[in-house]
Amino acid sequence: MRLIPALCACLLAMPAAAQELGFAGLLSSSNKEDLPPLTLSVGKPIAEAPLMLKSGTAYEIEIEADGTGELALEGAGFFRAIWINEVVINGIEIRPLGIDSFEFDEAGSLEMEFIAIKPGSYFLRQPGSTGESQRVEIVIQ
Repeated sequence: MRLIPALCACLLAMPAAAQELGFAGLLSSSNKEDLPPLTLSVGKPIAEAPLMLKSGTAYEIEIEADGTGELALEGAGFFRAIWINEVVINGIEIRPLGIDSFEFDEAGSLEMEFIAIKPGSYFLRQPGSTGESQRVEIVIQ
């Protein structure tokens, strides 16, 4: 029965540790970083450099299409390694259970807020493309 008081003390200490980031937890502004935007344009690179992320950190990224063609961005492995809080398109907040890709039929942008979860190397790319500039490497540490 000595285990019960020790367990109770441990459980009482946990909420204090959980609130270190603030009331929003992992989504707290002290745990959030903005990433450079990704650009979809015919013949132009998607990103300037690979994205280096840290597991447990919240990120916000904007994906922009310039309308030079119907362009998509896919990366099922990456989308399965993160938890997506929301995707915002034209002021509409979407809270998806999962995503495989985005496709832009015309110029526009979306914002995605997510938490990096599973460490590893991933990518987002334009479907059917083989050029290195048509993909962005993403590393979650």
